[in-house]
Amino acid sequence: MKDKSQNRNWFQKGIQNGIPIALGYFAVSFTLGIAAKNAGLNAFQAALASFTSLASAGEFAGFTLIAALATYAELALTTFIINARYFLMSCAISQKLEKNLPFFHRLLVGFFMTDEIFGLSVSTPGMLNPYYTYGMAAVAAPAWTLGTMLGVLLGNILPARVVIALSAGLYGMFLAIIVPPARSNRVIAGVIVCSMTASYIFTYAPVLAGIATGTRIIILTIAISLFAAIVFPVKES
Repeated sequence: MKDKSQNRNWFQKGIQNGIPIALGYFAVSFTLGIAAKNAGLNAFQAALASFTSLASAGEFAGFTLIAALATYAELALTTFIINARYFLMSCAISQKLEKNLPFFHRLLVGFFMTDEIFGLSVSTPGMLNPYYTYGMAAVAAPAWTLGTMLGVLLGNILPARVVIALSAGLYGMFLAIIVPPARSNRVIAGVIVCSMTASYIFTYAPVLAGIATGTRIIILTIAISLFAAIVFPVKES
């Protein structure tokens, strides 16, 4: 009974913390639905693609390639490269899960692991209860799917300024994730500043700007986290 009560509490907490994610997802996926419509997909096809992948950059690239009549091999390779950052997220989350956690829980946690859900899941103190991730996914995944479907059905009816304003909620949520640990730990604060600075340089530097976004994220993540792990190791209890 105690385990069920804890799971229920974590699930409810996940729903509560997942509402801002869901609102941001709805706005972003609405524009994704417009891209899907331009690629020739109907509402059901676009919604199914969103529900089974839950990856904004990967889906945008996929719909663009579909519109360009790319081959299946090109579509698969491009999506694989863009979403390769999830390998890094999986490695980090695997360290937060209990060793005796059943495989199907690991499978579900991995399936719903988006950038925003990962940020909240990995920042929880101690081990991660999978029901916390499930709670966030319970509101975020339907919002992402519904937004995509409505984007196809309603097209360009929603003003672009409204979509941009709603999308800004995701950035506010990211700030809410990183600010509390940065205030209590100078090392984390330094790593965050270094990450932002390096990301800015990679975005606008003449040579580095040509690197794909997904590849850029992987390079910076590995380099900065490796440096921080070597210079500021965390002692295991």
